[in-house]
Amino acid sequence: MKLNRIYRTALVHALTLNVVLYVITLLAFLYIRSSVMPVEYRNVVSVHTLIVHLVVNFTETFILSYLICVMNFKLLSIEIRTKMRIVVIVICTFVVGILLSYLFSQILIYLSNYGINRPFIPGNIIRDVLIAFFVMLVSLLIHLSGKQQQIELENKTLIAENMRTRYEALKNQVDPHFLFNSLNTLNTLIKIDADKAQQYVQQLSLVFRYTLQNKEVISLEEELNFTRAYCLLMQIRYGDNLQFIYDIEPRFNNYSIIPLSLQILVENAIKHNVITAKQPLTINIVTNNNGTISVSNPIQLKKEIEPGEGIGLVNLSERYRLMWQQEVVVTRNDSIFRVEIMLNEQ
Repeated sequence: MKLNRIYRTALVHALTLNVVLYVITLLAFLYIRSSVMPVEYRNVVSVHTLIVHLVVNFTETFILSYLICVMNFKLLSIEIRTKMRIVVIVICTFVVGILLSYLFSQILIYLSNYGINRPFIPGNIIRDVLIAFFVMLVSLLIHLSGKQQQIELENKTLIAENMRTRYEALKNQVDPHFLFNSLNTLNTLIKIDADKAQQYVQQLSLVFRYTLQNKEVISLEEELNFTRAYCLLMQIRYGDNLQFIYDIEPRFNNYSIIPLSLQILVENAIKHNVITAKQPLTINIVTNNNGTISVSNPIQLKKEIEPGEGIGLVNLSERYRLMWQQEVVVTRNDSIFRVEIMLNEQ
């Protein structure tokens, strides 16, 4: 603990302990005085006398509690062996308890000369030592609780840093993966249609501006604008054999999504399915009432899958787990492959 924090914590706990102790004492006395104590003794021990006595005793135990707390917190912050530290704390607590008890007994003797009798709740050595050891145990529990919270906080910080590192590593895989596939497509177009290849390069430069941004999340509207640009690139390559159908509810436009999410799913569909004049491919991008967006396509698998790193859908699933602890839902039946991801409110 820092020094000012030690004093503040000791003050709070010393006050709390003594207020609780003496409120209970006062209530117990009032109950005994009104219900149990004989009438002839009630005027002998008045409430006024009790309050004076309680003030004196409260001052004594408060100073005792405060000093014990400060002493223990400082001793607990010293880097020595645990057993040695406990022995030192016990000895110091015992010594401070006896010394303060003796000091206040002398003060009470001095006050008795001015008409204030010794309290009927005596400030004796045994009581003060017991209070000192009780405060010592409380301060030890406070210290251990603080240490435990600090350890938990450090563990959470390490976990968060680890998750962030893993997320960044996954995110950094996407750009090379996207570049690799885009260059493969460009290479194919150059051989087939030079004009389309030139148009493709122009669109590709716009698309890469999006991929170069350093955002962990982005709005659905921005992601859709990028996805449409990417889909246009794919249509340059495949022509009318590849179609896209969008059904997007405007109310979801400001929801958050991980960048390149839809592009990865579209790319995954194109990579794994036959796209020809005889077997055109239609990809549906749809928002759903449950706050998700899905990308689906008919299953018409290629016999040989195009080369790549195989990180698309697995990467996306892991990024969603790390970012929002959400699962990417994959549904497949005999004719339709569908991937559904959650949209998150900003």
